[in-house]
Amino acid sequence: MEDEKILDLYWMRSESAILQTAKKYGHYCFAIAKNILQNNEDAKECENDTYLKTWESIPPQRPNQFRAFLGKITRNLSLNKYKEQRTKKRGGDRIDLLLSELEDCIPSSSCVEGECEAKHIVETINSFMLSLNCESRKVFVRRYWYGDSIKEVAIYFQMSHSKAKSILFRTRKALRTHLEKEGVTL
Repeated sequence: MEDEKILDLYWMRSESAILQTAKKYGHYCFAIAKNILQNNEDAKECENDTYLKTWESIPPQRPNQFRAFLGKITRNLSLNKYKEQRTKKRGGDRIDLLLSELEDCIPSSSCVEGECEAKHIVETINSFMLSLNCESRKVFVRRYWYGDSIKEVAIYFQMSHSKAKSILFRTRKALRTHLEKEGVTL
């Protein structure tokens, strides 16, 4: 079923909207959650929570990119669950690694003052992403949006582990340079 028809079902408050969403995007949402949480049960729970959050959000929202909308909800729910688990466990792992890789090119939250500055940062990152070649952009997104390991990125794009690692390193370095050039305080 097409996204517009699924969204119409949400607007009509038809429960079949959830079934159609799960049918079309269940694997996608599960994969995002699984990459972050590394646990099938927790990933399934976040997938199901995504459907509930979507049900609560539509209406009043009507997303233009339904797939991205679902991905964002799933990712945020998964990261929240991850943080909740981490406060209980206090151990190091995959998400800490992802964030540590990006810490040199992402502004500190203490430096961001106000919504206007946050909007500028988002626009700057978006313009940077659009300036990348297709391969670099896709590798970067697989690593830092979907949370794939470097090995998984390499397999997904049929490249060597060292090439994937090199692309990510160069892209992070270029992002840092771009942000500094645009006046974003790191």
